[in-house]
Amino acid sequence: MEQFAAIVTGHKIPVGVWAKTFIDWIKLYFGWLFDFLSKKANGFMESVADFLNTVPPLVFIVIVALLAFWRHRDWKIPLFIVLGFFFIWNLGMWDEMVSTLVLVFFSTLVSLVIGIPLGILSARRRWLWNGVAPVLDLLQTLPTFVYLVPAFALFGLGMVPAVVATFLFAVAAPARLTYLGITQVPTALVEAGESFGCTRAQLLFKVTLPAALPSIMAGVTQCIMLSLSMVVIAAYVGAPGLGVPVVRALAAANVSLGFEAGLAIVVLAIIMDRILKQPTRRRRLKKAGAPS
Repeated sequence: MEQFAAIVTGHKIPVGVWAKTFIDWIKLYFGWLFDFLSKKANGFMESVADFLNTVPPLVFIVIVALLAFWRHRDWKIPLFIVLGFFFIWNLGMWDEMVSTLVLVFFSTLVSLVIGIPLGILSARRRWLWNGVAPVLDLLQTLPTFVYLVPAFALFGLGMVPAVVATFLFAVAAPARLTYLGITQVPTALVEAGESFGCTRAQLLFKVTLPAALPSIMAGVTQCIMLSLSMVVIAAYVGAPGLGVPVVRALAAANVSLGFEAGLAIVVLAIIMDRILKQPTRRRRLKKAGAPS
């Protein structure tokens, strides 16, 4: 038995060596491109965060609360948003919260720009989904810290490697739920569109996508929540945000700071979930003028 174990462990598959060789090859021939993208994108995201930090917190809170009320026509959601933002402001973590919002926004944007079209193409071509599904399974199974290694090696420190790592972690949600929503559109609805002479583009944008919209929006919300869950880990590659005080609290065993930062992340997650959730059926019917 020991001899058999020695044979197995004595011929290690050099997976790590292959990965390092691949990363080194990319850095050798395309390092200039990654440096350029990292510098420009990091500067742009930091400028957006700086601009939002110039907005008075009270003005920011009022604008977000009004948008939430316009979307849901329910005073309870804006009230919770106001109280949640005041709570984060009271903790002295407003600037970190703004940086977290910027990080989540750009991570979600990249994930949706790639994930939703990928889900649409996969739903229209079954062979593509058969190849994409295992990759998405791999991305969802890998430990989140693993994403930081290649992102840091290629992009260095800052918000860019955090966005790349978060994209790899969150892109599976919109891709899967878009594919699921499109494939579950009733066949009768598609045939009705075809019988009225819809082209492929009209069938997609006027029939299939509207019918699959609830599933797609669920993918968007889940993508945002997954992006927000990467905030703490992103701090390890120099990304600003609410993850920074968590890492500091962990290094100094500061229980109070860690609890405050963690609670701020939870409150921000609830606020974003309440804003993005679909309005209830009763609210939609009232808005459309139908009897309740």
